[in-house]
Amino acid sequence: MNYPLNSLGLTHAFLAQHVCPGYFCIDATAGNGGDTVFLCSLVGETGKVLALDLQQQAVDNTNRRIIDAGYERIGHAVQADHACLAQFASPESVDAICFNFGWLPGGDHGVFTQPETSIPAIEAALNLLRPGGVLSLCIYYGGRSGYRERDALLDYLQTLDNRRYTVIENRFINRTGDVPIPVFVFKQG
Repeated sequence: MNYPLNSLGLTHAFLAQHVCPGYFCIDATAGNGGDTVFLCSLVGETGKVLALDLQQQAVDNTNRRIIDAGYERIGHAVQADHACLAQFASPESVDAICFNFGWLPGGDHGVFTQPETSIPAIEAALNLLRPGGVLSLCIYYGGRSGYRERDALLDYLQTLDNRRYTVIENRFINRTGDVPIPVFVFKQG
């Protein structure tokens, strides 16, 4: 499958390489459900996908999209803060977790993720990942949300123990503007 050469395309290509049928995945920031439905397509009938979002509009959009795609037996979305991720799975029970940090596409750009909840969410996600599991983070920044969260997330990710995690930051160095940054984390097996 060909993926567009943008942040979302790179993230989906990464997930497609590491998510298999039967896996349990979490979309920690459901947004409008694009990643949730994509994960449902990868895990298939034997897998499960849970999506979380703080905004009810995002939960409704995601559940509608899941139903429209015929994945209601595989995935569902609930209203919850991504910082509460640990309440939804046991440690080392999740195969892949994805995040999109920033704001709800088509929603109020004055409402966006903050490092005070995003970093604890990443910490929880790392504990939930099974050995060999993967984490994808797409960091949207600029505009009304500024650069504080981007900088805090990248600073935090640099501190992860390289004996337990491999962190890959991807940047489009020949594009202008505030281009989202895809980051991939591998938990050592």
